[in-house]
Amino acid sequence: MQHTLLPGKPYPLGATPSAQGTNFALYSENATAVSVCFFDEEGSEIGCVALTERTAFVWHGLVCGVGAGQRYGYRVDGPWDPDKGQWFNGAKLLVDPYAKAIAGQVDAKGPIFAYDAQSGDETKRDEQDSAAAVPKCVVVDGSFAWGDDRHPQTPIADSVIYEMHVRGFSMRNQDVPEKLRGTYAGLAHDASIAYLKKLGITAVELMPVHHFIDEGSLLDRGLRDYWGYNTLAFFAPMSRYSSSGDSGGQVSEFKSMVKRLHEEGIEVILDVVYNHTCEGNEKGPSLCMRGVDNTTYYRLDTENPRVYVDYTGTGNTVNVYNPQVLMLLMDSLRYWVKEMHVDGFRFDLASTLARELQGVNKLSAFFDTIHQDPTLAGIKLIAEPWDVGEGGYQVGNFPLLWAEWNGRYRDTVRRFWKGDDATLSDFAYRITGSSDLYQHDGRTPSASINFVTAHDGFTLCDLVSYNGKHNEANGQDNKDGSDSNDSWNMGVEGPTDDANINNLRERQMRNFLVTLMLSQGVPMLRGGDEIAQSQSGNNNVYCQDSELTWYDWQLDERRQRLLEFTSRLIQLRRDHPNLHRRNFYQDRTIRGSVERDVAWFGTDGKEVSDQAWSESWNKSIAVMFNGRTINAIDEDGKSVVDESFLIVVNAADHGVEYVLPEPPNQTPWRQVLNTEDIDNPFAEVPADDKVIVGGRTVRVYCDNGVEITAGQRLPRTL
Repeated sequence: MQHTLLPGKPYPLGATPSAQGTNFALYSENATAVSVCFFDEEGSEIGCVALTERTAFVWHGLVCGVGAGQRYGYRVDGPWDPDKGQWFNGAKLLVDPYAKAIAGQVDAKGPIFAYDAQSGDETKRDEQDSAAAVPKCVVVDGSFAWGDDRHPQTPIADSVIYEMHVRGFSMRNQDVPEKLRGTYAGLAHDASIAYLKKLGITAVELMPVHHFIDEGSLLDRGLRDYWGYNTLAFFAPMSRYSSSGDSGGQVSEFKSMVKRLHEEGIEVILDVVYNHTCEGNEKGPSLCMRGVDNTTYYRLDTENPRVYVDYTGTGNTVNVYNPQVLMLLMDSLRYWVKEMHVDGFRFDLASTLARELQGVNKLSAFFDTIHQDPTLAGIKLIAEPWDVGEGGYQVGNFPLLWAEWNGRYRDTVRRFWKGDDATLSDFAYRITGSSDLYQHDGRTPSASINFVTAHDGFTLCDLVSYNGKHNEANGQDNKDGSDSNDSWNMGVEGPTDDANINNLRERQMRNFLVTLMLSQGVPMLRGGDEIAQSQSGNNNVYCQDSELTWYDWQLDERRQRLLEFTSRLIQLRRDHPNLHRRNFYQDRTIRGSVERDVAWFGTDGKEVSDQAWSESWNKSIAVMFNGRTINAIDEDGKSVVDESFLIVVNAADHGVEYVLPEPPNQTPWRQVLNTEDIDNPFAEVPADDKVIVGGRTVRVYCDNGVEITAGQRLPRTL
């Protein structure tokens, strides 16, 4: 097929359709020739056009007559010198780094390696055409009827985040039409929306939806990638989650999902993987950036450029230090905000993105560029503040405007409720917002994304049911996954018919949930924990796209009871600004008054002594949050006040008698929550002066000092 080629423009990068045709633009500093090739829906090549225009290392041209829906790929030629990190090979079809949609899958057994993989000789260039084994890019018309769609803009301090998997969430939901299960449309279905609304969360954090591939080693074991941390394209929504096919319909379906969630006030946060790609180390396939310009897009060993620097544990590290690669990431972020209307990002292994020449730097170009970008102003930025490189653990060290997954919170809360010694003091820091980590540089409690469980590790149900991991199904002899889980099986490994153990497990799950939702900071609930989802003790289900990981919606009495408990608990948090403050506690009298904003009490009803904090055996304490000291102003300019709360936690295996301290308002305490009461945990009853708090139990008391209207919120400002 003959195509008319015009000079076109070097920007924007990628494929941009117009009435005249489609402009193609690809950055490659070291290439000597670039062609864009076209394919029909069966995968047959129907034409190839050499891009002859080159502006500031961008190869570009407008191909007339090419429109939305056209499948394409690049062939890029240049030096073949692996010892210098140059892997150019014109026989290999490459995915556009700016592709907006991807059709088809990688054939891991096809000739997708730039070198002679059959012999293992990395110095020998493989001349086999890889087109049949490589997915194709799709030209996308980005128009969409957004109407009056707006970002909900829920303040981060008022957020309740729900980490979930698009596919796993609805795959087994009988209330969702079969065709839509496991898709963006399935998440947007009325049954899914009703569930999320009832649960009460404010945002969904979607596990990776950038288009990713299945590793050949997984396919050989009859498995495939489930989590999605194996990215091929930073702009394209994963086609596997589309009920509309892979010829561009995945883009509009994703947008429809976002629009529907926004209609219900639910934000969409994406878990994004910009730190590495699916191309692996120097022995990996040539699918995209490796073949476009390896030395530009990846960090290479300066002494041996054939080898990749690996801060991610996946074989390669994206070279964010290069301005062109930084622009790629920024263009991707802006695209997902402007064109796809998402509300925030959780950055996988974010420490890698902050690495410059001398390690992790919170003043790096990556942070500076994000902070000055008006498109990203007000967007939620959440870091996973670690990577596998030296100095990569950076909890508490990210800059202003960033929130962090608080790994210290997870570890401490797990150890406290397991009954470990000497955890009380650290537990107190975690439930009051981790001021020891975030207050020193001017951040607030909302910098701490609190979580007990996440996709990586045990589910909440498994956390109280297994002492060790059981990952045999992954085919790696149970060697994968973490051995440090801080879990406790209550005496039996896995499911049991023992009623006492099951009751204790249910109570312990409630203890974790209450701790999470009543802690200062931002709670993140792992999707499925509210219905006691089990993965049979597998703590690394990255390759388990099966009923092991999909939500089981056939709820028995216990699981239904936990769901109702979680929903009520979230509502309690959202209704009370005292439980999600904007500022850290001062732990002293406020402005010369006699009122304390927070106070800690022992079993005698008196404030805890310094010595008591250091007693390793002490596993019980009461904390009072004073609702008259919130120190915030509402939207009408009035001071925000709330009821005060007394939270009594007892991680010991026996009951403890408490003398309740005087309420700040001199009005009686009333019990509003008791995790020991399996059948009616939220029963409101007057509190006696002395109470027995059972072993492994949380009790929550509230005073009657202030009337709060259900649904009252703090000002909608960050």
